[in-house]
Amino acid sequence: MAAASFARALSLLFVLLLLAGAALGKTVKRDVKALNEIKSSLGWRVVYSWVGDDPCGHGDLPPWSGVTCSQQGDYRVVTELEVYAVSIVGPFPTAVTNLLDLRKLDLHNNKLTGPIPPQIGRLKHLRILNLRWNKLQDVLPPEIGELKKLTHLYLSFNNFKGEIPVELANLPELRYLYLHENRFTGRIPPELGTLKNLRHLDVGNNHLTGTLRDLIGNGIGFPSLRNLYLNNNELTGVLPDQIANLTNLEILHLSNNKMIGSISPKLVHIPRLIYLYLDNNNFIGRIPEGLYKHPFLKELYIEGNHFRPGTRSKGTHKVLELPDADILG
Repeated sequence: MAAASFARALSLLFVLLLLAGAALGKTVKRDVKALNEIKSSLGWRVVYSWVGDDPCGHGDLPPWSGVTCSQQGDYRVVTELEVYAVSIVGPFPTAVTNLLDLRKLDLHNNKLTGPIPPQIGRLKHLRILNLRWNKLQDVLPPEIGELKKLTHLYLSFNNFKGEIPVELANLPELRYLYLHENRFTGRIPPELGTLKNLRHLDVGNNHLTGTLRDLIGNGIGFPSLRNLYLNNNELTGVLPDQIANLTNLEILHLSNNKMIGSISPKLVHIPRLIYLYLDNNNFIGRIPEGLYKHPFLKELYIEGNHFRPGTRSKGTHKVLELPDADILG
């Protein structure tokens, strides 16, 4: 009798454990609905590997390719969506903005068109947003400034236009900001200098105006900046002495602008400067002799200016390409 009771109790416990496991295995309905909406809009190049109705997997079915889920209480939630280089065609899938626990969104190297929807501001947990190498256009929505946990923002190689929104300065954790190869106009918001963690700022190959003095002001901003890419724009004015206050700077890329004046000798005091691109501007005078003796400076490009005869470059003039590890942070 006791053995039978023990067997029934054990059987009941087993059933309860199965039920508990099933409960823990449920994916929150909001995320299931959002991913299935995305699935219906992306086309065959993606959906052939998205089997079943549950993006986090169910039973013998694995999670959908590119979808990462995490346990949150009694449910699973989608925390990462990586669907890149699969030729997705069409507008940005707005249903993505219903994935409220998303920490990483990577849709780079596709053929997305149209604007980024203002609903992007709903993704309060987002840390990495990678939309580079698409055909996105229009102005950037100021709601991007609501992504307070964002550390990496990659929007390069698109067709964005208008001004760079000042709301980007509301991203206190931002470390990497890639906006190059777009159609941005106007001035670069000097408020970006308040971003204490910003290490890499690339706004090259746009139609930006203004001066370097406008951007760095009195030189107390950008405390962590290592790489500053301003090349191929329409910047004017001189290279101000305050640039020397960017003491962590390693790369300063000013090629192909309309800058004028002599080169500040204060550049010598940037202790970690490795690459300095001054070519194809309207600079005059000589290069400060201390730059040729700088212990870290490897490359100095000066061609296409109005320097005095005999002014020489430095280095082998290799094409600078950041490794993927730096791009991905």
